[in-house]
Amino acid sequence: MRMYTATVTVRLKSGVLDPEAETTRRALERLGFEVEALRSADRFEVDIEADSAEKAATRADEMAERLLANPTIHDYEVTVEQHTVPSGSQQ
Repeated sequence: MRMYTATVTVRLKSGVLDPEAETTRRALERLGFEVEALRSADRFEVDIEADSAEKAATRADEMAERLLANPTIHDYEVTVEQHTVPSGSQQ
């Protein structure tokens, strides 16, 4: 088994009201920044022990479906990276 870090990024689906992003966009424009669009997102990093990156991604996807995201209003993306062990370290 190896350790992986799964990153789950959760965003509201297009067309769903995002008051946090709208407030932030207006504030940025008041500061002189031109902003075409802005979306808020939540990011979760989960350390997972698994036999492969694919199995870690499957587990993270299940976590997103069951708790981290509401599939009715959210889209989410899962990425997985294997932990690296520094030279000279033991696992």
